[in-house]
Amino acid sequence: MKSSATTWILGGCLAAAAAMVSWPAGAHHSFAVYERTKVVTLKGTVKTFQWTNPHVVIWLLVTPASGGEPEEWGLETTSPGVLTRSGWTRNSIKAGDQITAEFSPLRDGTHGGGLNSVTLASGEKLTASFASGEKAGLK
Repeated sequence: MKSSATTWILGGCLAAAAAMVSWPAGAHHSFAVYERTKVVTLKGTVKTFQWTNPHVVIWLLVTPASGGEPEEWGLETTSPGVLTRSGWTRNSIKAGDQITAEFSPLRDGTHGGGLNSVTLASGEKLTASFASGEKAGLK
C-alpha cells in the first residue's frame, strides 16, 4: 500500500510540474497582440530577413507617405518549418528586396504586425497567414 501511495504522489507532482512548464508555451502563441480584423499594406525595402525559430521575422524599411526618413517595421510570421512546407526558402526574400507586405497590425500602434502575405517585385505572392490563424500556403 505504501508504494502505491508514493506512486500517486510522485505522479501528481510530475503532472503538476509538466503543467507549470508547458503553460508559458501556450501563452507564447497568442494572437491577442494583433488587430486581426484589420489588414495593412505597406511597400518597402527588406532590411533583414530572419529565418529563425520560433518565428521568421521580416524587418522592412518603409518611407512614410509624408516623406522623411524610412521607418522600420517588424513583421512576424510562422516557423521556418511551416513556411518551408508552404514553398518558402531561406532565400525567398533577401535584404534589399522591394516587397509589398500585407499584415495585421499590432494593437498598440507600434510599427509591426503578424504577416499575412508578401508580394515580391516579380509579382509572386507568398502567404504566411500567421496573424489570421490560417494555414500558410502559396497563392
